[in-house]
Amino acid sequence: MKAVSLTQEIASTSYPGRGIVLGRSADGTKAVIAYFIMGRSENSRNRIFVETEDGIKTEAFDPSKLVDPSLIIYAPVRVLGNKTIVTNGDQTDTIYDLMNQQLTFEQALRTREFEPDEPNYTPRISGIVKCSGGKMNYAMSILKSADGNPECCERYTFTYDAPLSGKGRFIHTYMGDGNPLPSFEGEPTLVEIGGDDIDAFASKVWEALDSDNKVSLFVRYIDIATGKADSRIINKNK
Repeated sequence: MKAVSLTQEIASTSYPGRGIVLGRSADGTKAVIAYFIMGRSENSRNRIFVETEDGIKTEAFDPSKLVDPSLIIYAPVRVLGNKTIVTNGDQTDTIYDLMNQQLTFEQALRTREFEPDEPNYTPRISGIVKCSGGKMNYAMSILKSADGNPECCERYTFTYDAPLSGKGRFIHTYMGDGNPLPSFEGEPTLVEIGGDDIDAFASKVWEALDSDNKVSLFVRYIDIATGKADSRIINKNK
């Protein structure tokens, strides 16, 4: 698989939905994480990212307009020791809690399946990054219906034990806009991470997202040697 431009891949569709990017900086010193959310409905667009003690959470920008919080209010990012968990739903807490009980990332996700939002059955996408002893590795997962049939949950886990500098993987919920929305297909896309600093990287990803549908973006750079993290949040609602 040839690496493609991350920004071009994001910009190639007006509605990739929610997306996770994991990778390693071009100089090899940083683990790179990005997570974005988009929305077509007023309820989905009425959100912001806010910092928490161990990551971020979504909140309603205007609480008076919040209709159904069940699938849109959650903690996308949490940190468990030297591991950073990032997902598109409340399975973040499932992974955090069960890994804290010594289960693996994959075992934790076996207790969950795709979202119950008929007819889309939105996939649950998840990622985890570990930085320890000057090394990093990461894994990604997608739980999806069988081509829109909710009778079967298809489970895929992808692991990257020695990520290459300047490269990353990009997974998102939908292949594009539609009704119902078509679920992501295949393995996470190999993308160029590049050598930008965190602000330039965040700006490029944000600008690549469809201007009408983008809602919020979170980016984190983790120094692989020290574990020190630097993060950025961009919210469309201000």
